[in-house]
Amino acid sequence: MSSSFGKTIQVSTFGASHGYAIGGVVDGLPCGHTIDIEELQRFLKRRAPGQNQLQTQRKEADVPEFLSGLVDGMLSGSPLAFMIRNTSQHSSDYNNLRDIPRPSHADFTARMRYGDKVDMRGGGHFSARLTAPLCVAGGIALQLLREKGIHIHGHLKQVGPITDAPIDMVNPDMKALAAIAEEPIAMIDSEQRQAVEALVMNLKKDGNSTGGIVEVVATGLPIGLGNPNFDGIENRLARVIFGVPAIKGISFGGGFDMCSAFGSDVNDAFTMDNGRITTTTNYSGGIQGGITNGLPLIMQVGIKPTPSIYKEQHSVSLSQQEDTMLVIKGRHDPCVALRAVPVIEAVTALVILDFLGDIDHELR
Repeated sequence: MSSSFGKTIQVSTFGASHGYAIGGVVDGLPCGHTIDIEELQRFLKRRAPGQNQLQTQRKEADVPEFLSGLVDGMLSGSPLAFMIRNTSQHSSDYNNLRDIPRPSHADFTARMRYGDKVDMRGGGHFSARLTAPLCVAGGIALQLLREKGIHIHGHLKQVGPITDAPIDMVNPDMKALAAIAEEPIAMIDSEQRQAVEALVMNLKKDGNSTGGIVEVVATGLPIGLGNPNFDGIENRLARVIFGVPAIKGISFGGGFDMCSAFGSDVNDAFTMDNGRITTTTNYSGGIQGGITNGLPLIMQVGIKPTPSIYKEQHSVSLSQQEDTMLVIKGRHDPCVALRAVPVIEAVTALVILDFLGDIDHELR
């Protein structure tokens, strides 16, 4: 299974949802930088399960144990290795899924690809549980980027049919986005947060699920970061983000709404601003030709409804080769998008830090 990415900052993850532990290794981090472990733990708590009734009730502390690469809170130059113990597995809830795959889940394709010995308890290595190591690595990357004046924050642009207040794509209010980071529903509009809470609680009661869209903003990026064609900012972001479970689409700036617009309405006109070249709008999302243009990087990530729902669903028995009905047990999120905001922030930070490492390497 391919579980690594990055060029100058190389990240790999290991483990399974119901195994002894999950974890990761990050190679290429700069030596001598102090990491605020308490801040990192607060970041991890945003993703951790069991925080409230809107989430899966699997409770995990998600405290990383650093095995190498961190000495007295400082990056030591060696590969950063860490693990997070799994402490709340209910594997028996998944016994029937060995034979009956969940609709729209990796149960079936994993079995076909790796055979009947593949560990799919709780989703195995395909589980969203594996986003916890991404948040450890990404949480550190966020701190390193902040030292360079680069800030990354996200919000829930949409949950089901409910949309948040739009952001200003030229001058986004990063303080407002930072202020909602620890909200269970990371929306700027407090009334829409209440509407989402009612929606998710009704879905939970009904045994159903919904999806959402996470929008992430990165400011402070230098002009000229990235490459054309097959190694641009969008390319690397898409490759890594599609490694996060449940992702079904990515767009930048004006996104798919631009596709039905006229060029005269969505072209970003250049202008001078206090001796600096900028644009009046940011439909490009801060990227042109795979390279940053100095405007905020704006990205939307579409997340599908959680496939593990409690309604009876049609499936097949792999052993009997016949149609059957499936009732899923276990603990699952009615809307996994609620906990995905820090994950997308983390992945974005890792990709940007990797690009900055490319530039440092070229300068050397």
